[in-house]
Amino acid sequence: MKVKEFRELTSEELNDKIYSLKEELFHLRRRKAVGQLEHGEEVRRVRKDIARALMVKRERELGIK
Repeated sequence: MKVKEFRELTSEELNDKIYSLKEELFHLRRRKAVGQLEHGEEVRRVRKDIARALMVKRERELGIK
């Protein structure tokens, strides 16, 4: 997702998205550990999405527009 898409979400939806992304990251790491993950860039994509979502959440806390 792009930052613009995260900014369009409500605070509750954003928190739900962060939770689901963290779950997805957990499952991807497990698959990678046992050798079932073919595309390692999926882990990188999810980590960056989590960072973007947390950035938007922090911007809202600080009142930055």
